[in-house]
Amino acid sequence: MNLSLLILVPLLTAVAVLLGSGLKQIRAIAFIGSLVQLGLAANLLFAFLQSKGNGNISPMLFEYNASWFAPLHINYHVGVDGISIAMILLTSLIVVAGILVSWSMENLSKEYFFLLVLLSMGAYGFFISLDLFTLFFFLEIAVIPKFLLIGIWGSGNKTNSAMKLALMLMAGSALVFVGLMGIYYNTHTFDIMEIAKMQIPLQVQLFFFPFAFLGFGIFAALFPFHTWVPDGHASAPTAASMFLAGISMKLGGYGCLRVATYLMPDAAHSYSWIIILLATIAIIYGAFATMMQTDLKYINAYSSISHCGFVILGIGMLTKTSINGAVIQMVSHGLMTALFFAAIGMIYSRTHTRMVAQLGGLLKVMPFIATTFVIAGLCSLGLPGFSGFVAEMTVFMGSWQNVDGMYRLATIVSAASIVVTAVYILRATGKSIMGPIHQEHEVLFDATWNEKLAAVLLITGIVIIGMAPFLITNLIGPSTDNLMLQIGKAITLK
Repeated sequence: MNLSLLILVPLLTAVAVLLGSGLKQIRAIAFIGSLVQLGLAANLLFAFLQSKGNGNISPMLFEYNASWFAPLHINYHVGVDGISIAMILLTSLIVVAGILVSWSMENLSKEYFFLLVLLSMGAYGFFISLDLFTLFFFLEIAVIPKFLLIGIWGSGNKTNSAMKLALMLMAGSALVFVGLMGIYYNTHTFDIMEIAKMQIPLQVQLFFFPFAFLGFGIFAALFPFHTWVPDGHASAPTAASMFLAGISMKLGGYGCLRVATYLMPDAAHSYSWIIILLATIAIIYGAFATMMQTDLKYINAYSSISHCGFVILGIGMLTKTSINGAVIQMVSHGLMTALFFAAIGMIYSRTHTRMVAQLGGLLKVMPFIATTFVIAGLCSLGLPGFSGFVAEMTVFMGSWQNVDGMYRLATIVSAASIVVTAVYILRATGKSIMGPIHQEHEVLFDATWNEKLAAVLLITGIVIIGMAPFLITNLIGPSTDNLMLQIGKAITLK
């Protein structure tokens, strides 16, 4: 399996989009390109499982390593493990769904689809990179399109929201860069697999770990650096919101795990209590802040802060089960929040409002869209049978394995947020989907074929993880074992 195809296909698709003419041709090119990406991701999964089934115990599969800039030891080094493949599959599903919900985009459609495809290329490159410089390179490619997507095609106070998002994420990138340079100058290599074999001095880890973890944490809405999330999501067009919450925020969680924690395990152990404290605050703050919102997009945006807090909590607990939960939560939240934003976008395009008080009774005229909204909400509140339940329970079980009193208190407090989540989800659903319908909404129409296909793709992922969680745990389990071997060099559970 040639992993470079995951970069080449989106790149060729983006070029083809620029060469296309007319909305029908442009969206057809983008859609076909997204289907090819999904096919590549599925083929990668099958090839990975087949290789593992044949007894391949290498930590990374399908590696390719070529010199990029020899004087600085920069290589184009790529490879994947189960965690990478889970992120790649998530990305490919959201890309297809995002293209489908943008089917009627007529305003600068060529530039719009070009930026969406370019963002996906950055995400794929980030998830397969085993060289820190290459990883940072693709991280930046995944940042730039967000500013333009919000600033040009957004709504509300889109200029300020786009600028706030760009400045915050650029600040995160700067912190990441400092952390990566600290690792490089103490190991003389950017190669992640080579660095993992080395013992970086403790003082060096303690100094540079906060830069790397906080930098990636900003992408993952780590408290108190989460302020770009609500405005950015609320102002972004539907597909951009799906990409931002479903893909871009996962770059942060993945970086916190793959780079900061994996390469500097001693520092991860030393700072774990701070990470857990910030994650717990984010979970509770995000949940209560969501209760105060009256705009559907702000409800989903603030709830994303809370749900991404579970990712950070799972990483900070540093147990195999909690890290498994963090990875599952990244996938689950990506699917769920993309579905939520897709449903909200469908509702807004018909009613021209996102305010809960101005909605009501939508189930009567838009049964498919309303059902999609309800399913996203049930997954968010952790109903058994959906991916949200599997992810959150795995994080809680892994967190409880830490017998330290503070860690268990954090677990209890975080678990209590489920009650608050149920309140705001059921309230928002009841007021917007159930009840009497406004007279002007009685003539509205339900989802089109492309919207239905987008929703079904995302719901399928949510249900598969919820009903057969062993599929994802078996995929990421060996990779988590490798992570724990590295983390275990410095960690002894209290």
